[in-house]
Amino acid sequence: MLRSGLSRRSLLAASAATGAAAFAPRAQAADGKLTFLTSWFAQAEHGGFYQAQALGLYKKAGLDVTIKMGGPQVNGMQLLTGGDADLVMGYDIQMLKSIENNLPVVTVGASFQFDLQGIMTHDNVNSLAELKGKKILIANSSYQTFWPWLKNRFGYSQDQAGPYTFNLQPFLIDKELSVQGYASSEPFEAAAMMKTMNLPGGVKFFLMADDGYPPYGSTIITTTPMVQKNSDVVAAFVKASMEGWRSYLTEDATAANTLIKTDNPKMTDDRIEFARTWLREHHACNRGDAATMGVGIMTDARWKATRDFLVAGGLLKETTDYKKAFTLKYVDKLGVMMG
Repeated sequence: MLRSGLSRRSLLAASAATGAAAFAPRAQAADGKLTFLTSWFAQAEHGGFYQAQALGLYKKAGLDVTIKMGGPQVNGMQLLTGGDADLVMGYDIQMLKSIENNLPVVTVGASFQFDLQGIMTHDNVNSLAELKGKKILIANSSYQTFWPWLKNRFGYSQDQAGPYTFNLQPFLIDKELSVQGYASSEPFEAAAMMKTMNLPGGVKFFLMADDGYPPYGSTIITTTPMVQKNSDVVAAFVKASMEGWRSYLTEDATAANTLIKTDNPKMTDDRIEFARTWLREHHACNRGDAATMGVGIMTDARWKATRDFLVAGGLLKETTDYKKAFTLKYVDKLGVMMG
């Protein structure tokens, strides 16, 4: 099933507007019993958490972790602030909007050093800059996330944007079209469909992070009371999860993939391997700052860069305190190196 990071994020953005009234502190967790909610159906992009579970890294850290899948009808932030989850997988823009709406939540680590979002084109395109003046299919939620950044970065015009309904056929049959995508998903789907439809040529994928798009990918979010009352539990979860990511991308991932397919029977081995290979080859967990500072690292500068483009695009109030969106204490000296 085709899925996109932005289809998930439209739900996440909506959840950020829930309001602080929904918050109910969760008193469990002191005994190490945690519920972690992912952003979508189980897949390789969640592999580090499943690896930590499968190899007993959480148990070794004194934790009893239950991983629950997200999905199109799951409002992660609402479940977190309502007390039905202890930690959730999130996204920087969602997080900053949550702070703007005074939700008591905080980001404690980042699985990926960049967002996996990008633009998929036909193989006659060589850069995102070449798309100026050409039609790009995007989801409605993208107008509140990456589209303002693309317009500012490359001088795109508003009328370039066309509706993306998460059906790739219009893109595949029209060589002039480009489409938003998730690096580890849409290219796989496009290749399979082109083979089935016996279409010539190929596709290229341009990661927006390569041109400076600043958000992190697949962050870990919890509540501020959780950080205040059970900081050692949060620290243990973050450390074990990052050790899980190191193992998932550098060692045998069979155990984690078995759990992924158990939770999501529609997930296939070739789809998992495509995504896992992409994450490994593009250094999703150990690029940039993480190459020297370790897996999971975040910096104030990166968060400020995301805040700045949102404010410039009218997507975030200038008075929003971006520093409330994250804490570095769980990752600053963690030192989990990919090797």
